[in-house]
Amino acid sequence: MNYYDILGVTKDASTEDIKKAYRKKAIEHHPDKGGDESKFREAAEAYETLSDDGKRREYDTFGGNPNRRGNNGGFHGHGFSMEDIFSRFGDVFGRNPYGNYGQKAPQRRGNDLRVS
Repeated sequence: MNYYDILGVTKDASTEDIKKAYRKKAIEHHPDKGGDESKFREAAEAYETLSDDGKRREYDTFGGNPNRRGNNGGFHGHGFSMEDIFSRFGDVFGRNPYGNYGQKAPQRRGNDLRVS
């Protein structure tokens, strides 16, 4: 499922073009108007991703649905997310991943276990 194809726009479409295409698809597939509910949801999912610059960039780079964690495609399908990566940096530098220097990152469960 390609979000650009679902909305009928090209990859270089402007945010305004994406918005217009979504409105057209939403009216066409709206369940209250006798349309197909699954196509209506697909169009909404595509619009949610492509209308947000960050999600669109992630979608273009990694594919898959950046709105869902743990999907089978794209970056999140590999069992980790961007938050996981940044939390690793926080562990390395002894600060939390969001830049609050001087505060320790939360300890992971099991750090208090000792095995002889």
